Amino acid sequence: MADIGVIIPAAGQGKRMGVGYNKQFIELRGLPILAHTIRLFEESSYVSEIVIVGAEGDLLDIKELVYHHKFIKVVAICQGGPQRQDSVRAGVQALSATTQRVVVHDGARPLLTLQEFHRFLSATEEFSAAIMGLQLKDTVKRVDRSGKVLETLSREGLRAVQTPQIFDRGILEEAHGKAASVGYYGTDDAALLERMGYPVQLVEGSQENIKVTTPDDLWLAERILATRDALCVKVDARSVIPARYV
Repeated sequence: MADIGVIIPAAGQGKRMGVGYNKQFIELRGLPILAHTIRLFEESSYVSEIVIVGAEGDLLDIKELVYHHKFIKVVAICQGGPQRQDSVRAGVQALSATTQRVVVHDGARPLLTLQEFHRFLSATEEFSAAIMGLQLKDTVKRVDRSGKVLETLSREGLRAVQTPQIFDRGILEEAHGKAASVGYYGTDDAALLERMGYPVQLVEGSQENIKVTTPDDLWLAERILATRDALCVKVDARSVIPARYV
């Protein structure tokens, strides 16, 4: 599982957050959201390099964030494209040629724990493409543009998809190349492989691995981290390590 390259797309404008700047820089318990996300992979012994993809106007701020927090595994900070898919493709191109296993993780998912990430790597080691996802709790209905209910869908075969997602580099590059050649855009990277007929394995995710998109998400993220901090594990008389790192 060693020598994994991580791509963090962080080029979204975050309009639904309503703060007037990239939500990645909003502080979450004293640390920018993006810094929480990078730190997870910085601390993983299985990750050899990290590429961050940002909007043109945010690149300097991302560089300053990386420098300030001494994230030494960040090997490239590159400009993203108009869509998330374009940004991931740029991130793949920025990875070292020797990196053949690629993880894609949203910059705005700062609550993934090291334990969950390593469990995901272990569970997906034998697969060329795999994603995290959750069983749906709510009833799901398909509606038309006016809001009229057309049908109620069975939850049995439906999942809400998260990141991280992991891929063999070769098939990820092939999928992105073919999608770009015909102008196809999927809602995630796995959709590009599915379109080509490649099998994608789903692994159970975490309810706390939320994407911070709205003010309500930010409030929930604060509560989750506060609860984790309250469950700190005392290692010895000199140090206390938050439960998320145990």
